[in-house]
Amino acid sequence: MSKKILILTGDAAEVLEVYYPYFRVLEEGYEAVIASPTKKVLRTVVHDFIEDWETYTEKPAHLLPSHVAFADVDPSQYDGLIIPGGRAPEYIRSNEHLPGIIRHFLEADKPVGAICHAALVFSALKDNQYFEGRTMTAYSACRLDVEQLGAKYTTETLHVDGRLVSGHAWPDLPGFMREFLKLLA
Repeated sequence: MSKKILILTGDAAEVLEVYYPYFRVLEEGYEAVIASPTKKVLRTVVHDFIEDWETYTEKPAHLLPSHVAFADVDPSQYDGLIIPGGRAPEYIRSNEHLPGIIRHFLEADKPVGAICHAALVFSALKDNQYFEGRTMTAYSACRLDVEQLGAKYTTETLHVDGRLVSGHAWPDLPGFMREFLKLLA
């Protein structure tokens, strides 16, 4: 039986952080399912860095159909979870169904991959028990959010803590996916 990976995202997800994991999972022969607050065609964005800017730019990117709404996700049917970054995490974290989905993966000790701004969704859990004493990386602007979870923030661009793989941003996707796929094997 093929492994099944859930990708939690929404509008304004960083295009590379959703497409790269999606295609890598498919390439491995696993099933990849994209879930969003509602089942719809999502609008992704491109984030890029410009010299002398202290933050990133954002432009519209590709359209991406989601396969299932958060309300219809049965997390017990999945072997791993990937959460892309971009701006999607800041609004999907308020979805009432999100905490139960994430809690399942953490409590079942299934592989969880969070890249860039994905750490923002973990605040939906409203408690720090899952992150106390752990170490994570994320986009540097999310450092305070990681620390508010009770985790130690590392400036490494890739970090593995047990079954949690975290990455800084889209340039780190090759290592991020390599480590996530190792945990699935």
